[in-house]
Amino acid sequence: MAVSPLLLLMDRNLFAKKQNARLNTHDDLGWKLFGKVSLGENSQKDSKKTQKEYEEEAGRPHKPLSPKQNVRKNLDFEPLSTTALILEDRPANLPAKPAEEAQKHRQQYEEMVVQAKKRELKEAQRRKKQQEERCRLEESIGNAVLVWNNEILPNWETMWCSRKARELWWQGIPPSVRGKVWSLAIGNELNITHELYDICLSRAKEKWRSLSAGASEAENEDTSFSAADREASLELIKLDISRTFPNLCIFQQGGPYHDMLHSILGAYTCYRPDVGYVQGMSFIAAVLILNLDTADAFIAFSNLLNKPCQMAFFRVDHGLMLTYFAAFEVFFEENLPKLFAHFKKHNLTPDIYLIDWIFTLYSKSLPLDLACRIWDVFCRDGEEFLFRTALGILKLFEDILTKMDFIHIAQFLTKLPEDLPSEEFFTSIAAIQMQSRNKKWAQVLLALQKDNRDMEKGSPSLRH
Repeated sequence: MAVSPLLLLMDRNLFAKKQNARLNTHDDLGWKLFGKVSLGENSQKDSKKTQKEYEEEAGRPHKPLSPKQNVRKNLDFEPLSTTALILEDRPANLPAKPAEEAQKHRQQYEEMVVQAKKRELKEAQRRKKQQEERCRLEESIGNAVLVWNNEILPNWETMWCSRKARELWWQGIPPSVRGKVWSLAIGNELNITHELYDICLSRAKEKWRSLSAGASEAENEDTSFSAADREASLELIKLDISRTFPNLCIFQQGGPYHDMLHSILGAYTCYRPDVGYVQGMSFIAAVLILNLDTADAFIAFSNLLNKPCQMAFFRVDHGLMLTYFAAFEVFFEENLPKLFAHFKKHNLTPDIYLIDWIFTLYSKSLPLDLACRIWDVFCRDGEEFLFRTALGILKLFEDILTKMDFIHIAQFLTKLPEDLPSEEFFTSIAAIQMQSRNKKWAQVLLALQKDNRDMEKGSPSLRH
């Protein structure tokens, strides 16, 4: 049977079109794979451009699709949002929504809008309240700064113990005057000068150089420590500096306060070789550095560590430390008898949690801003406030602690929650009464010390 030439020509044209379509598809994929534009896309763009130029020449400007038309067009592929799912009609290739379903979706959408508006209003109110509180706080701090600078600091000797000053102390000393107030409150009974700090720092640097050079034992006139002891102390300083407020990064190697902290701790080991460096000192020195110049921080640091309580702990005077713990337990039982009995039942002694708190003056255990407020009142009230603060912590978490066993209590008190509410915390501290059987802290501590001395002599006195 003969085939018509016309049919052969049509078959060839059809085969050529299919082959060209396949080639174009592969070309497009290849171009897109390498981030380039295919010839097909160029030709489409050219055709659109030609169409636009033609319409402009013909006086009919190109009119883009409306947003609604675009949405409708895109809905043929996938919904744009939850709103589109609820409000828009279904694509033409699907059955239309029943009237009840459309009404239900409309109601759901309206409910969503109402809830969103409520959330937005609530968030706006929260932000407004925060802003108002911030403004009140800034105004309060500004007023306090004026009082400290104009009334209290110029007349320190007569004003520091006044009711007005004590109230401001409790509310927290403004950062701009905190260092000055701390210096005056701590005092300088040791009569340390800036020149003495420079001398101690020079000696510390000499020791560092000699130790780094591998020098043999070289005793100084004012110390009986061996080179090995000093080297161990200086090595411990290096380790502790990197672990001091690690989240702040300002005391790490290369940080802005690293060298200052290293200098103060090194100078102190030369100033008090009988004490040397003890873990925990770095946190105290760091807090002072954040509020004072280096030399003034050293003066405050040395005088602070010379206080009876700090010296008892840093020199590890076991007898005196036990006396402090015993005095603490007197007020513990007086204020929190239920929790005291629970601790006794589980053999949880004060040394397990108090040592770390006292060694660092809470600067390691509490958020820094809260620790500074503790320091404010500690500078006002002395060592008594350190133990009152401990009882405030126990009172704040009494309900939680009474449900825990030994391990969990120790873990909890070793690492306190980071989001402690400051006002609630200070309210808890304020509720602690530092008086037992008409005796204040100092009287109880003195009586216990006398008992211990009498027991050492073999004739214990009766406790009153």
